[in-house]
Formats: sequence, structure tokens, C-alpha cells
Amino acid sequence: MGYQIIFYIQPDIFYSMKKFLLWFTPGLILGGLIILGSGKLIIKTSTNEFCMSCHIHPLADASWKRSVHYDTQSGIRVGCAECHLPPKGQGYLWAKTTTGLRDLWGYLFKDSASFDWEAKGRLEYARGHVYESSCIKCHENLFPAKLTKEGEDAHLYYIQQKKTPDLHCINCHLNAGHYIEGYTHGSNSTFGKVSSAPKEVFTEPTPVTEFKSFTEKIPKSAVSFNMIAIPGGTFKMGSLPDEPFRKADEGPVIEVEISPFFMAEVEVTWDEYLAFYVQTSAEGRSTDTEGLRSGMKADSDVDAISGATPPYGQPDQGWGLGQRPAISFSYHAAETYCKWLSQVTGKTYRLPSEAEWEYACRAGSTTPYFFPGDPNKFEKTGLRARLSKNDTAVINTYVVYNGNSPSRTQAPDYVKPNPFGLKNMLGNVAEFCADWYQPDAYSHYPEGIIKDPAGPEEGEERVVRGGSFMNYAGALRSAARDYTRTEAWLKTDPQMPKSIWWYSDCFNVGFRVVCEFDTLTGNTSSEQ
Repeated sequence: MGYQIIFYIQPDIFYSMKKFLLWFTPGLILGGLIILGSGKLIIKTSTNEFCMSCHIHPLADASWKRSVHYDTQSGIRVGCAECHLPPKGQGYLWAKTTTGLRDLWGYLFKDSASFDWEAKGRLEYARGHVYESSCIKCHENLFPAKLTKEGEDAHLYYIQQKKTPDLHCINCHLNAGHYIEGYTHGSNSTFGKVSSAPKEVFTEPTPVTEFKSFTEKIPKSAVSFNMIAIPGGTFKMGSLPDEPFRKADEGPVIEVEISPFFMAEVEVTWDEYLAFYVQTSAEGRSTDTEGLRSGMKADSDVDAISGATPPYGQPDQGWGLGQRPAISFSYHAAETYCKWLSQVTGKTYRLPSEAEWEYACRAGSTTPYFFPGDPNKFEKTGLRARLSKNDTAVINTYVVYNGNSPSRTQAPDYVKPNPFGLKNMLGNVAEFCADWYQPDAYSHYPEGIIKDPAGPEEGEERVVRGGSFMNYAGALRSAARDYTRTEAWLKTDPQMPKSIWWYSDCFNVGFRVVCEFDTLTGNTSSEQ
């Protein structure tokens, strides 16, 4: 006898299942279409053509097409998203969404003509828009067979220092994605071979017989520069507690007496520095010029000065040489330059003391700047991205700074001089001083008038004064102080050992020379 099992589905349950299928099936199909569509949408919005529809910057496309990522040896063409977004699975969708919304906002509500495209191509900006993980995804092998010894050292340093925040593949390969004219990474052995100076070659330095401004001539070169006679006097060094943007290391205010001295009208230019670089290099060194001092013969026993080794990369950052201030060299290089200049001219050249620098900068003024103006007003205007030219008319006349500079140094004729006749004492590039830096240095001086203070007897870093093209107005006051950061400024130098001549991470500091008014420059009195 067989049995039959009969399943009975109640009408209300059957109705519910039917309703569920009627809603679920279209939803499933729609969800699948959305997923498929989203995938295609992601691909579509990651093309170079789509990127360029918002990024109205034709030079970016042109420079990409000239780069090694466009015409690769393997034939693979690297696009915008492959460098400017992380690999998929490593925050890709989030980065794509946030980047897309930011770019869309800029496209709709900002004027692309107002963008400083050159500044956006600089290393410090590019680090935030190029994903190192994307570099490593494609370049898995950092030690390919044809890599040079120099490249091996650089990549080994990269691996050893991989957790260093500022160390990125583009520190050495900034031009990989976008071609940069004249860009060099690695040892730059051809740097400095050509100067824009006139072709007349000087045979003798300028004789100085009185305390009067003069034009120095560098022997065996076509280079000359102006030295301004700075009269002696007294002044109050530092800033009062109520000065806007004042920092604690600017006080207490001390009274200082300064002896007369000569100071260069402008920071040491590339023409000047390259005269030193060429004459003290292995090829250019000439024993009959390095030993010359007043009264010394060419064959005297004066030690020859060995100059800088070739730089790693492009020290001028591609901004140009000539009369622009020299940058990227170390404090050691600046001191060596002064020693060399003293030998070839027969005078006593050196870096200024911090007191001499502030005295020359103030030029008799007691206000935050040597020109009239409120630091608060200048600073706020600068932060508003230069919207109000009327508020900055005065400071723009005397200073190359963040508010008026296209993210680079400028030639001396960009500004007017201070009352002593010195240009760019504030801004353009900051300047090395001879003093060791201590934040409480002023408090260690005795009461009364201090004559020609030379700063602390020892320290770890040197004083830097004057601010640069990178700073806003608050950091450019006459009393504002800063200091070298030797370790940080060499952080991304991959050489072993690191260079003592060139900084890898500092492009906004230079120096100007002073010349003592002593027996070598015409002062025959016992008191100066």
C-alpha cells in the first residue's frame, strides 16, 4: 500500500512569495546593471580624456606626452589615474571619489587662469598627488640588471629609509610622469659649465683705499658685484613683546654698537657662485689664482681650496641661473666660498654676524619692517591669495615673498633697495649668518651697549635671517629669526655618504657676504 505526501501552501504564503519575487527579481537585475554600469563608469571616468575635461591645463597633457611614461620601452602607456590614484584595493574608490569631488568643485567655482601651475608642479605639492603605492605597483624590482651603481645606492637608501615621511619616489623621478625641461637626477657633472655673465675677464680685484661703496671684480672671471659701505652705529636688536607675529627667540631687546663694514648689495648670485665652483673644481682649479692675497706670491704655501663636488640633481630647480640668488648649497659651502673670495681678492670676506645683518636690514628703522606697514594686514592679504593689491603695494615694492612671487626666486631688479641701498634683505631667499643659533641668545648678553656681538660660542645649527619667497609677511620682519636644519635638509639625499656641499631639501636659503673694513681694504688705523 503506497502513500502520497501532499504539500499544501496556504494562499497568503504563496501570495507573499510571489510578491517577494516580483520585487526581488527586478531589484536583482537593477543591482547587477548598477554594478556593471559602475564598473564601466569608473573605467570611463579614469581615462586621460575625462581627466583633461576638468583639468584645463594643456601643458599637463603636453608634458605627459613627452615623458618616459608615455613612450615606454615596454609599449605600456601610463595614464593620469595610474599615478594620481592609489592601486585598486588600497583606498582606490575613496581617493577617486574625494579627488573627483574636489576637482569638480574647482572646475565649477574656481578660475583656472588664477592657478599657479608652476607651483603645483613642485616636489612638495606633487608628493600629495602622486601615490607611492602606485609607483611600487608597477616598479616592483628596484634593482634591475641595467641599474647604475648610483641608482643602486639611491634605491638602497630608499629601502633603508622607507618610513621617512618626505622620502618619495618622485624625489628623484619628478619628471617621470610630466617632462621637465632641463631636469636632472643623479650626479650633475655638467652643472655650472656656462654662465650668463659678460665675456670680459678681470685680471685683478678692485683696490679699496677708503670707506666707500665699490664694485668688486673676481679675478680670472667675468663676474663683478656691488659692495655697499654700511656706516657704524647703534641700534636696538630684537623685537618688543607686542610686535605682531613675534616669537620668544626675538628678545629681550638689546642695544648693540656695530663697527663700519661693507655688505653685498644682493645675495650671492649664481654667476658669483659658479665662478667659485668652476675655479675650485678639479678641472678649473688654478694654483696661481687660489693663493693670491695681498702681498702674497702665486707660488706661496697657501693651501689650495677644494670646491664643491658636482650636485645631485638641478640646484637651481630649473628657475635659471645668472643674477638669481644661488641656492641649494650647504652652510659649509657658503663658508668655503667666503674663504675662497678672500684669497682671490686679497680682502677679508665672510658671512655677516646676526647683529650686522639686522643692523643693515633695519637701516635706521625701529618698526617691524624697514618700510611702513602693518604685519597683520600684510599677512591677512597674503592668505587671501593676493586678492587686494592695494593693501600690499608697499611690501610688494621691497620684498619677494609668498604674496607676490610665482613660487620661485627672482633677480635683484624685482624690488627696490632699503635706505642703505641693500636689496632683498627681506624675502627672496633667507640668508646664512655666522652665529650659532640659540633661542635665548639675547638674554645671555650683559647689560649696557654690546659692541659687535658674535653670538654663542658653540651650538648645533646656525642662524638664518630674512625669510624667503615661500614665507608670508609675518615671517619677514626685520627681527624674525630662524636657523639651519642640517639633518632635515639632507633627508632625501640618497648619496652615501651625504653631500657636505649641497642640500637635497632646501631651496629657499642663500647668503650675502660682508667685507671687513680692515688693513686689507684700506683702513690703516688701529681702530676700525
